Amino acid sequence: MRLVLIGPPGVGKGTQGRRLAGSQGWALISTGEILRTAIANETPLGREARTIIESGRLVSDGVMIGLVEERIAEPDAQSGFVLDGFPRTIPQAQALDAMLDKSGQRLNAALSLKANEEELVTRLSARRECSVCKRAYNLVNAPPKDGRHCDDHPKVELVQRADDAPETVRRRLDVYREQTEPLREYYRRQGRLREVDGQGSMDEVEKRLAQVITALQVDAGLEPV
Repeated sequence: MRLVLIGPPGVGKGTQGRRLAGSQGWALISTGEILRTAIANETPLGREARTIIESGRLVSDGVMIGLVEERIAEPDAQSGFVLDGFPRTIPQAQALDAMLDKSGQRLNAALSLKANEEELVTRLSARRECSVCKRAYNLVNAPPKDGRHCDDHPKVELVQRADDAPETVRRRLDVYREQTEPLREYYRRQGRLREVDGQGSMDEVEKRLAQVITALQVDAGLEPV
């Protein structure tokens, strides 16, 4: 199965992507991880991305598309993959369709996780981070043991990242609605959109996703895992 996860910041795409890929034995393809790996390995696209980032610019669609194309061609992605963080725009979605078509493949579905704005603001503004090891916590559903300090560095008080402040979160949600939410209609027109309630516990959301995956596998004539 070849899937993309879409949804607003804080809806749980990263968490559910890891769980889904792990339970099904698929590759989890995260654009952030792709960038870090390519830069660390000094691939041609990685060197180009490093230059762009160091100059303060956003990595272009062309570079991101190239990195994703390289990643989905790797052996571990041949039996299936879950894409998190790509596509973010309709041109990127069209490029993904084109690169898969070129290799005789097809995207099976776009899984759209949904949650109301106040829930997302609460989740994101509750995130905290250790300034030493960068370990992430959430004061709502994954707090540190004492509620304030890093479990691994007990003297280090956790901090809130600037982009997780409530007013910044709302701006990020505005950007999502403008740039990324149109993907839902793009995939709906293709009959590939599957909407999943992203509210509730991580286990509850995982169970809903598993039901959708099972139905997709049955439709595709595959044996559910």
